Amino acid sequence: MSWLFLAVSLIGLWFTANALWPARRIQLVGPSFFAAWLTGELAGFHLAWQVVATVMFIALGALSGAAGFVGLAVTALSWFGLVWIIVVASRSSHTLERALRDALGADYRDRIAPGRLAHLGPKGPWRKLFFPFWLREPGVERIRNLRYAEGARERHLLDVYRPRAGADRAPVLLQIHGGGWVIGDKSQQGLPLMNELAAAGWVCVANNYRLSPKATFPDHLVDCKRALAWIREHIAYYGGDPDFVVVTGGSAGGHLAALMGLTPNDPEYQPGFESVDTSVAACIPFYGVYDLVDTFQDPDGTPTDMRLATWLMGASIADDQARFERASPVYRVHAEAPPFFVIHGDHDNLVPVDQARAFVKALRDTSRHPVAYAEIAGGSHAFDVFHSVRADNTVNAAHRFAAWAYAVSSETPAATPPEAETPARIDPPAGVNATMGGVDAAAGGGS
Repeated sequence: MSWLFLAVSLIGLWFTANALWPARRIQLVGPSFFAAWLTGELAGFHLAWQVVATVMFIALGALSGAAGFVGLAVTALSWFGLVWIIVVASRSSHTLERALRDALGADYRDRIAPGRLAHLGPKGPWRKLFFPFWLREPGVERIRNLRYAEGARERHLLDVYRPRAGADRAPVLLQIHGGGWVIGDKSQQGLPLMNELAAAGWVCVANNYRLSPKATFPDHLVDCKRALAWIREHIAYYGGDPDFVVVTGGSAGGHLAALMGLTPNDPEYQPGFESVDTSVAACIPFYGVYDLVDTFQDPDGTPTDMRLATWLMGASIADDQARFERASPVYRVHAEAPPFFVIHGDHDNLVPVDQARAFVKALRDTSRHPVAYAEIAGGSHAFDVFHSVRADNTVNAAHRFAAWAYAVSSETPAATPPEAETPARIDPPAGVNATMGGVDAAAGGGS
């Protein structure tokens, strides 16, 4: 029993150590990410099971040999690490608030309409920690599987999240899922943020898009712009304001969200709907990929992950580097970029935090609009997919930024760009009964 206790203790310590220092070697990145992600965001649960397991082992006589006492010391070290992870996560609220104040001004909350943030509260990050995967929010309904374009079956469907009590010209959020451009679904990501905003009166839209290798860039971006065009035309029927849309997404979705913000009304990415206004009011990318050249090429010029690069771009970086640059947000920065709130974890071993830093610097050097940047200590990739202290603090901060952007847009209504026009709204959308998969009384986890 002593040796078994020691073995279990070493396994527990590995999970804790990996969450603190995730592996970055390509051969270990995948397993290390999943272990660090679940340990870092569920540190309290890990601490609880380790305590329970330790008590059980001791009751069964694990301290009858020297190995048992070594195991107890190893376990105590793991507990110390887990407590530290919890402490670091709790500090994320200060990091996020400081990022918003630095970018928007210390009085940014005063510009938000009274009651707009009523859904938020000081206990927000703690309410759902005992049920981290319960992503439903009372008072929110999800209208599933609305078709926004033809030709790609389920990849051209979207879901609408809105207040169950209804909405009228509510601000709109467009959520773009990640998955390395090759996997993912609209029902799997961004749920804490969408439910939070919909409960506070927003209308949120989550869209699928064509995936690689069947699709190559810019197909993914074109589909997201088609979803935005659908919002312009139809969202009023669901209670949303077609003139105010914030775009967000994580990982590959963060890459596409950033490009949505940086390429408004670009006819190259709007085949057949060039006249639709595809500008957005603000952009909130989470742990996004901002430089495809850096992603698919080592500093010495050696290509990396050539299969994914070819799947995504239809060419290797050696054959057409300029194509990779045009698909990279860091190369598309310009003075008229909308307000950005870039969020990235400093423990992200899938997309290095250096990409976010370089992207933010380029934005701040060029854009005339505010650029907020929150580097989340201890944050891994996809840390906001389910409820945790860090995730809920980040969701609340993203909500405040979006509410600020809405307040600012209300102060100074933006004129429609001369080269783009908003199409006439259809009320109700044509064929809505044929394309509606169903309505959920409360929006929840992907299934």
